Amino acid sequence: MTRVRADINISLDGYTSGGHDVENPMGQDWGRLMAAYTSTRTMQERVFGDTTGAGTTSTEDDYARAYFEGVGAEIMGAGMFGLHTFPDDPDWEGWWGDEPPFDMPVYVLTHAAPRPSLTKGGTTFHFRSGAIKDVLAEAVASADGQDVRIGGGASTARDFLLAGLVDDLHVAIAPIVLGRGNRFWDGLEGLELTHQVTTEVAESGTTHVTFRR
Repeated sequence: MTRVRADINISLDGYTSGGHDVENPMGQDWGRLMAAYTSTRTMQERVFGDTTGAGTTSTEDDYARAYFEGVGAEIMGAGMFGLHTFPDDPDWEGWWGDEPPFDMPVYVLTHAAPRPSLTKGGTTFHFRSGAIKDVLAEAVASADGQDVRIGGGASTARDFLLAGLVDDLHVAIAPIVLGRGNRFWDGLEGLELTHQVTTEVAESGTTHVTFRR
């Protein structure tokens, strides 16, 4: 049965990365929040294309592997695709390059004018401006029995959480204090009442909190 999953990285004080611009498309503090994740062998191979076997293989790598397993479709916001990076360039095709690390249908949420679907490598990006429930239904159908991942950014994940559409949420809490960015938990009070909560502290000091309906 298809489940809807989301993974988020936040600071100890509950912030996701803010300050998005051309030089920092994922936010000015993304590197600090994601340091333990991006250094894993799985992320080095799947996202950065390093096939030399470099990267850590501890608890963080277990979560990185789980992030990619059993997913048949992804939903992401316009910012994560990169639609806002060059808004006046009709030829801009996002910042994922010629071989995006998805290899599945990806549904990009946007309020802009409709765009034709875009295929890059094994990934096809579909641009949708409808209600998130309708986009989710389309993603579930295309996932062919596998899970649907709400890939981000944080505001997109929050939209699905607030609508009660996420079955499994994994939050990686990095041992840093940002004092800036986007607050993640606001409006999500009582999530522990609808989902079973488990926690684990990794060798990096990151606390992994999982909510499972």
